[in-house]
Amino acid sequence: MFGYVTIDKPELKVKEFYRYKSYYCGLCRTLKEEYGFRGRMTLSYDMAFLVLFLTSLYETPTKELQSHCPLHPVKKIPMLQNEISEYGAKMNILLVYFKCEDDWKDDKSLKGIAGMHLFRKKAKELCKEYKRQAQVIQKQLKVLAVYEEKQEETLDLAAGAFGKLMAELFVYKEDMWEQELRNFGFYLGKFIYIMDAYDDLEEDLKTGSYNPLKAVKKNSKDDNDYENTVQQILVMMMAEATAAFEKLPLLWDSEILRNILYSGVWAKYNKKQKEKQEKQERDGK
Repeated sequence: MFGYVTIDKPELKVKEFYRYKSYYCGLCRTLKEEYGFRGRMTLSYDMAFLVLFLTSLYETPTKELQSHCPLHPVKKIPMLQNEISEYGAKMNILLVYFKCEDDWKDDKSLKGIAGMHLFRKKAKELCKEYKRQAQVIQKQLKVLAVYEEKQEETLDLAAGAFGKLMAELFVYKEDMWEQELRNFGFYLGKFIYIMDAYDDLEEDLKTGSYNPLKAVKKNSKDDNDYENTVQQILVMMMAEATAAFEKLPLLWDSEILRNILYSGVWAKYNKKQKEKQEKQERDGK
């Protein structure tokens, strides 16, 4: 995952921030309990959001506890855990395993083969337990690998593959909410993928790495045209995601969820815009 789906801390009430943090720390603890220190190393903001989101939708009974962690070895900190925390941890491990598998197959990455060895046994168990999600994760990562190999320039195809992957993760149960969950996850996934491509473009242009936004930049009249095009696409993706979000009966922690979806997801984008503006001002001088 990419770490874009997080809170806008200054805009949260203090109690809301600590509640979010309790879910995040609860997921971290679940990863540690189930997969050891290696599991904890895979923790992501995106999966913490998944846990918070699905807990709100299904109003899942949640236990509160106090526990130590490596960052707070002396004082115990509050944590929230439930069955959705376990689901989020399992999806996280599947994502990491299949990403490592693809990295090894495509680039003979040492990091990839190391990750495969670390999580292979657990991943095989999870593939049996969550066959539907595992098949889609594996399939869409392979599709993305094919696009990368052939340097696919159609942004919608590449982003759509990751959107389909995310859509499957949000379908915790195939029930009455399935379609809206798929819609939400699909457009959120596309947003994440495009945001990551936007974040990496400058480096990818230098290294020659695959990035579907290269074609968008090449076909733009100038830098302003490129920036406006990407912004419009990102706004469109989040508009579709939030439209699906608003159709779901998410009452628990709704203010935290809205903070993330209407503000937090734009944090890295806004930071990058600020850096570009400061650079232009320096260059102008």
